[in-house]
Amino acid sequence: MFLYLLLNLGSFSIPFAYSFEKNMRFIKHWKAVFLSLTIVATIFLIWDAIFTANGVWGFNPDYHINLLLFGMPIEEWLFFFCIPYASIFIHYSLAYFKPDLLISEKITKGITLFFMVILVPVIFMNTDKAYTFVNYLFLEFVLLIGFFFGLKYLQRFYIAFLIILVPFFIVNGILTGTGIEEPVVWYNNAENLGIRLLTIPIEDIGYAFTMLFGNVFLIEKFKKKI
Repeated sequence: MFLYLLLNLGSFSIPFAYSFEKNMRFIKHWKAVFLSLTIVATIFLIWDAIFTANGVWGFNPDYHINLLLFGMPIEEWLFFFCIPYASIFIHYSLAYFKPDLLISEKITKGITLFFMVILVPVIFMNTDKAYTFVNYLFLEFVLLIGFFFGLKYLQRFYIAFLIILVPFFIVNGILTGTGIEEPVVWYNNAENLGIRLLTIPIEDIGYAFTMLFGNVFLIEKFKKKI
């Protein structure tokens, strides 16, 4: 019953504890982080509520507390704060411990353009699949913003995202049913490509990228102002 809650708190607790580490002091950016998390979470929660109401995905009551808000368990609300916090902590840990580990600007532009181009036919060929269409439309938009206004952030984030994918596959794997009898979060395959990486819909990788880079982009902007 508490599995979804435990995954959220387990993912959040260790990065949060290390946020007070005396040298890195990630907690000093708490205002920028909190504001960014709130803005991005609001967008994703509105998207989430609409998709939940329309049966694009849903939640197994066997794994969450019976406390719903706009049709979503409270753990789903926590997800958009706990998981991004843990993930962007990895990004900023990489920046602290390996400050020179960056992809060149030229290669970063090439990677970004490559994904922007291949997403176009995927988007237009899947307008009837809600998760695929909306998810990759958001990803295209975020990549466009990154290309023109956040290329220097992408130079590190592409590397950080590859590291983030390790805990992503563990946590999201469990959420989508790996190692348990039924998924915590189920997906209507009529609304996605039906391609799974183990139990994880392939769209979830783009979903994670959009959510996490959206946070990093805003944090970098807010750090200069607050």
